Amino acid sequence: MSIAERPRHALRFRGRSFLALALAPEPPLADWMADLDAWSDKSPGFFVSRPVVLDLSALPIDRDGVAALVADLYRRDIRIMGVEGVDANWLGLGLPPPLTGGRPAGPLETIDAQRARREAARTVVAPEPAEAAPSAAAPEPPARAPEGPHSLLLREPVRSGQTIMFPEGDVTVVGSVASGAEIVAGGSIHVYGALRGRAIAGVTGNPRAQIFCRRFEAELLAIDGLYKTADSLESSLRLRPIQAWVDGDAIQITTLD
Repeated sequence: MSIAERPRHALRFRGRSFLALALAPEPPLADWMADLDAWSDKSPGFFVSRPVVLDLSALPIDRDGVAALVADLYRRDIRIMGVEGVDANWLGLGLPPPLTGGRPAGPLETIDAQRARREAARTVVAPEPAEAAPSAAAPEPPARAPEGPHSLLLREPVRSGQTIMFPEGDVTVVGSVASGAEIVAGGSIHVYGALRGRAIAGVTGNPRAQIFCRRFEAELLAIDGLYKTADSLESSLRLRPIQAWVDGDAIQITTLD
């Protein structure tokens, strides 16, 4: 008597994309690590649950050095998901895999925009009374903020612990951004209330991105990979409407009142 074979289902492989941060150490490595530690002290938890790629193309390093560096970063709660810029044969058991083909600039075509819109839908509520826009003259009401395939409009405050990530374009927040909250945008960031958390603009490589807010109390500003933390900002900017942009290799900030 023959036994009927159970049909076997074909394996399915699905692609999934993530927006990763890239760390690119520079020589001398000891100084770079010291700068990283100082920056991490000012922004604790920044790397938690974030995919990070380690770009070693600018660093003279050998096989043992790669393993030691990955271990040092692990002790700092920085988890490396892949390594660029070294011999792939060096990355054996226990080390992240080699990565190639990363794009440092331009829109991320593989990011699921629908997922971002679903996240926005969960946070969007009925409009609150309009606040004045962060502009020196003739401010526009928040209701006229751009909303479309390359912009995200949030009509309620962003609470502490929330992260709003929209690499496809601009993010506009009608309310405030609380301390401990984070806005990550591929384009510019507009906050019509107080900005007390972190604002990271131009994350996909957009040096023209800017940050605007009506009341500046931010923990961290970043545009196109350049960062400024709260203790490195002029006290005269606090509690005022500001505009931030990139000029060369530095973030420039001016008040709008």
